[in-house]
Amino acid sequence: MERLGQMTIEKIVEQALQDGYLTPAMEAEVGRICDTASELSIEEYMALDRLMGALLTGEVVAVPRKQFINVMEELVLTEAIARVAEIESTSDVTLDLGDIAAYALNRLPPLYATTEEGANFQRETARGELSALIAEQVHQAIARSLDQPDFYPDRQTIQQKPMDKVLGQVSALLQDHAHKFEPAQAKR
Repeated sequence: MERLGQMTIEKIVEQALQDGYLTPAMEAEVGRICDTASELSIEEYMALDRLMGALLTGEVVAVPRKQFINVMEELVLTEAIARVAEIESTSDVTLDLGDIAAYALNRLPPLYATTEEGANFQRETARGELSALIAEQVHQAIARSLDQPDFYPDRQTIQQKPMDKVLGQVSALLQDHAHKFEPAQAKR
């Protein structure tokens, strides 16, 4: 298979139809092409329309970005939010919650789960065995954040696209730009 960065919308759709799956990387590449192209060709619209139909009928399945969670993330965020709120309510300091959580998470073991039962087990285990360690790592992260000079005031945080679902992206593209064509009705 070609590197995705060099693929066209038509080739990506062809690959998705052949495999029966649209991966997150394929979805991202279609989005990138659509975001950077000044105008899409009729062939590209037709390919997107075909992909939309295949997604609606289940011929192609969009692979979810995450089929698991790291329970440690929610535990660290809960602790960090509580500590940051205490500090910010009693001083004029503003702390970056993302920096604090990332620092602490990099120093704690991950607790992955694929089911609700597994996540509940991980939460209970962590509350019993790791709560002091989580609190300590969040404390160290806050201390580091308070002590750190602002070296990169222009840095950009990681952003999620508002329309993260490929079906929504394809639908919006077809509605916005393919007004010359009659929309295909999905058969159920």
